[in-house]
Order: sequence, then structure tokens, then C-alpha cells
Amino acid sequence: MGSWVVGMEINLPNVRAEVEAVFAEYEAALVNNDVETLNRLFLDSPHTIRYGIAENNYGYAEIAAFRAACPPIPERTLEDTHITTYGQDLATVWTLFRRSSLPDKIGRQSQVWNRTPHGWRVVAAHVSMIPDDIVNN
Repeated sequence: MGSWVVGMEINLPNVRAEVEAVFAEYEAALVNNDVETLNRLFLDSPHTIRYGIAENNYGYAEIAAFRAACPPIPERTLEDTHITTYGQDLATVWTLFRRSSLPDKIGRQSQVWNRTPHGWRVVAAHVSMIPDDIVNN
């Protein structure tokens, strides 16, 4: 069972399993350049935001346009992934990633997921890369 914070249960097992599955779907779509799935997993709203490594996308239309023009990402491996759910309808995902093409860097990715009538959708995301030697594990 999850813990309680301000009247909201944290990490309900069934909700956490749902978010783990949709995050795995997102990651598979990302590394396979499945633009249709990536677009589907972002909330189609002008309020959805994605800050990327070299771009800021405000609203679903900008995010979809970025994805349409973006080349496939190089392979990557995830580590230290943290998924936290808040009640039935909100979750955050934080993960680090590495790319063999950038051995001196580590990537950081965060997402806020919201349950909608159409399933879980990313409503906010951030991706950045920093020098690996400044990471404090």
C-alpha cells in the first residue's frame, strides 16, 4: 500500500503499475522513433510544455512539429528511474539516461503524467544533459 500525504495516497500499486507500463511504451516509442505514439502520449493541449535539450515547445502543436522534424535519437540506456504517483490521476517520472555517443555526459528527463479519459498523457516534460563528472549520486 502507498503512503499518505495531505490526504492523497502516494504510489498506489495499481496506479504505479499503469504509469510504469505507459512510461515503458513512451521509452520504446522514443528509441524507435515512433512519432505517432510519442504524439499520442502527450496531452493535446495548448498548456502542454516540453523543454528539450536545445528547444522549448509550448503547446501540443509545437511538440508535434518538433517530433515530426526530429531525427531518431541515438540509442540510450536508462538508470535511476523514479516513478511516483499521487492519488489516481497524477504521476511524475524522473530518470537519468546515457548515450554511448556522449560518454562524458548524462541526461536527465522528467515528466508529469495525468490520467485523462483517453489514458495517461504527459502534460509537462524536461530533458537536459550535463557533464557526467558533476553528477552527485
